[in-house]
Amino acid sequence: MFLDMMQWLPENVSTFGADIDNLFYLIYYICGFVFFLVHILLVAFIIRYRGNARERAIYSHGNTTLEIAWTVAPALIVIMLGVMSKPAWDHVKRELPPADQVVRVTGKQFNWDVQYPGPDGKFDTGDDLVLENDLQVPVNAVVHVGLRSQDVIHSFFVPQFRLKQDALPGREIMVWFKATKEGRYELPCAELCGFGHSGMKGWVTVSSPEAFQTWVGEKWPAATADRSSEPAPVG
Repeated sequence: MFLDMMQWLPENVSTFGADIDNLFYLIYYICGFVFFLVHILLVAFIIRYRGNARERAIYSHGNTTLEIAWTVAPALIVIMLGVMSKPAWDHVKRELPPADQVVRVTGKQFNWDVQYPGPDGKFDTGDDLVLENDLQVPVNAVVHVGLRSQDVIHSFFVPQFRLKQDALPGREIMVWFKATKEGRYELPCAELCGFGHSGMKGWVTVSSPEAFQTWVGEKWPAATADRSSEPAPVG
């Protein structure tokens, strides 16, 4: 019951979110244990070694064994966490699965520009669709997002997807997600990017394949002319 109450993160709706949550809670509980241990010992030492006129103060140079122990133990914990984190890091950052949909998202002061390639599967051609603060994707589809910045550093952050990546000027950084639940999820900028930072917010709408195709037909009729019934272009 107590552990359930401690799990206060937003609902996970991505395929790799569980791996990230497990690492987060492991680190959280280790830090919590150390926090309470240190403060319990602090209070105990305050009480045990408080001023007492009947005892003479003594000088102690320390305890080498203890100093080695509390240096080695955190180092081993950090190494362990690094080893445990590597598979999740590789899965999220390096092993991109084949895309069902590809989009380009450009951060600027203070909006997200979302660009879909047209039926030709290429960006920056006449059949592209560009929206502002509106990313539409079908559920259970692998979405590749090419992140760019037009001006300063922005940060693409969807808490429910456990996805956060800085967008840097002069670079395109590829990230991906696979949303497993339909819904509308907030897309804030998580990097202080100027006076309008607090208002830089978009939305990711995850819908059924049928609803997504309906949206494409209504919002982007040109994309349906030469396109099959696949959820989205692959590029």
